[in-house]
Amino acid sequence: MNKTLKVALLCGLAMTVASCGTVRKALPFGLGGDKDPVATASEGQRISILEFEQQLTPSAALSGRDFFLPGPQAATSWSQPGGSADNAIEHAIAAQDFTVAWRRDIGAGSGGTNQVMSPVVADGGKVFVLDGEAGVTAVDAGTGQVAWKASVKVDEADRGRRILGIGFGGGAGGGGFGGGLAVSDGKVFVSSGYRVMTAFDANTGAELWRTPVDLPIHGAPTVAGQRVYVVDIDNQLMAFNVANGQQDWSYRGITEPARIMRASSPAVSGSTVIAPFSSGQIVALQAANGQPVWEQVLSRTSRTSALSELRDIAGRPVISRGQVYAVSQSGVLQSMDLRSGQPKWSLPVAGVNAPLPVGDVVYVVSKSGELTVVNRETGQVYWTRDLNEGRVRKEGGFLGFGKRTVRPVWSGPILASNRLVLVNSDGEAVAFDPKTGAQTASLKLGSAAYIAPAAYNGALYVLTDKGQLVSIR
Repeated sequence: MNKTLKVALLCGLAMTVASCGTVRKALPFGLGGDKDPVATASEGQRISILEFEQQLTPSAALSGRDFFLPGPQAATSWSQPGGSADNAIEHAIAAQDFTVAWRRDIGAGSGGTNQVMSPVVADGGKVFVLDGEAGVTAVDAGTGQVAWKASVKVDEADRGRRILGIGFGGGAGGGGFGGGLAVSDGKVFVSSGYRVMTAFDANTGAELWRTPVDLPIHGAPTVAGQRVYVVDIDNQLMAFNVANGQQDWSYRGITEPARIMRASSPAVSGSTVIAPFSSGQIVALQAANGQPVWEQVLSRTSRTSALSELRDIAGRPVISRGQVYAVSQSGVLQSMDLRSGQPKWSLPVAGVNAPLPVGDVVYVVSKSGELTVVNRETGQVYWTRDLNEGRVRKEGGFLGFGKRTVRPVWSGPILASNRLVLVNSDGEAVAFDPKTGAQTASLKLGSAAYIAPAAYNGALYVLTDKGQLVSIR
């Protein structure tokens, strides 16, 4: 990345900071802060800009109506960041007791230019995680014992030769954050901010191949068939051969350097790849050759929030029952036909988490902390719940002056054993009733969590911001 692009990234993110305190963790280098944006409505009354922009009205026609949710199924593999290549795991058997079984420190947490961003993946009796310094750890899913460790971090001398001291996340001595993991057919595929795609043997940790790329990779990979798909920071989707790491093809979206710090990943169903970009583009491509099939732009400009100019699709798109569901940071939740891209319905929801289609409905969490349940066919709203009710607090200040309002940042949800589970920046895993939204249970994780849980072999796995893997049974 050249100096101009790096400055553009920092400026693009910095100009939006004052608009939203709830996504402070989503912006790099601590730019976000905690102060909550407000607009004065009258003396003594303050209204959140985000709440004003994103209020959804429940449908009168759906008032009091029940909806269908399928029963939980065994999750014997969570091989992709979204569980499967289409990111469409509906309901898993996991964490029935909702108690912590074990905790394991797996490496570096977030701090400075290092960031824990990669979703957890699991297969073959092991859970695989990527820490804040591009260290890969495989642990036994049942006991938490470390099976092997590896690293994709490029040594300083080589990094200096290749990028001349300038890189995504810092120069010499800085971090190479971004990227993620996927596992398939005994191989663990790792993308990273160090400008490499790497494959390791899932059983031993032996490196199988390493392919240099031109730019840091921000997103997590998705494996389907004989290819692994990943998006770099220049909105280039690349397809690599799983056997040898050779790049088969690439497709470049509209360049947009400002982005949310989430490791989004493509969705794949059959011969179609759905790629999310920080420009707000959702593009469908042919898996065989990368030829585009259709494109939609999920973008909505707000008069009250400069943060809407950041159009990133930071949550994974989901392919379910012939529809593509995606939500953008700038305020569009949309259902699109997989074949044609034709929108079925659209709602003004701004989010950085993947939507969750289950049964008759779609769950989505907005960046302001509202959980909304939408009818899958019509886009009508059943209900919304403020997840931050009772969790908003005041911090900082001096002698009672200048205190800031802090609201937790939420990640998820996942539907596990009839509980809708989310994690938050207050270090909680919280369970809600999927039919009513009422809170039913909560657990202390030990530190903030910004990555949605993964379900595998009866447990939920959460990777905290301090680099600790938590197993919930």
